[in-house]
Amino acid sequence: MNKTIKIAVLLVILFVLGIGSYLAFSYLNKTPVADPEMSVEPEKKFDLIYLETPLPNETISSPLTISGQARGTWFFEADFPIKIYDDNGQLLGTAVAQADGDWMTEEFVPFQAELDFNYSMSTSGVLVLEKDNPSGLPEYDDELRVPVKFSASPETMKIKVFFNNNKLDPDFSCNKVFPVEREITKTVAVARAALNELLAGTTPEEEADGFAKILGSDIKIQSLMIEDGVAKVDFNEALEAGSGGSCRSAAIIAQINATLKQFSTVTDVIISVNGRTEDILQP
Repeated sequence: MNKTIKIAVLLVILFVLGIGSYLAFSYLNKTPVADPEMSVEPEKKFDLIYLETPLPNETISSPLTISGQARGTWFFEADFPIKIYDDNGQLLGTAVAQADGDWMTEEFVPFQAELDFNYSMSTSGVLVLEKDNPSGLPEYDDELRVPVKFSASPETMKIKVFFNNNKLDPDFSCNKVFPVEREITKTVAVARAALNELLAGTTPEEEADGFAKILGSDIKIQSLMIEDGVAKVDFNEALEAGSGGSCRSAAIIAQINATLKQFSTVTDVIISVNGRTEDILQP
């Protein structure tokens, strides 16, 4: 009888141990369920750069105020570029972050930027803060990519942007440009918005139709004033850096002039580089 009881007790102990082992194994190997709100993980570069606004996966609208801190080595000449894309890879806008203090240090330096961007059909995208790399060497490239969500699209308007086109103008007449239509967020600063679209360049669909981007993405509008029918637009030195020949210079001037002259308030255009109008865009 005692032997039977001992065997029964032993079997119960073995059964309990078996159940416990099975439950422990199941728990350790359970596949975690992804939180849909965290399906896009932001990159973490806290040792180099971090954002204070906007936060990852935050819902944003245009214009967007951007602030944070970055090591001085992230800047060059106290700034670095920022771009925003939708989740289809379409560039929606660019800005330049400015250091708020001495950037020639390896310590963290505060920065700020104001980014105007266009809306697309996408509800999400990515904010890209690029390390300024004047060397152009890919091994020194770096970037912080922050996922964002877009607020509901506001009221829109249509404008035209003018590019050269090797299908509509096979001989490439340099100063002959053709319009493409763009839909942008409604704004009173429509001339600047049109120039921003021109600087953003052509879409893949437009390129397939023969439209050609001439202006470089590093060209920035420093000021734009329209007075008595004259649009005075000042660019940074990158406008001249991309000229490269009389035909290319003529194409750049034609694209800018046509894009601005589509508006009834503009009858003439004066282009300058860092305030200088003489001898710019020379071949």
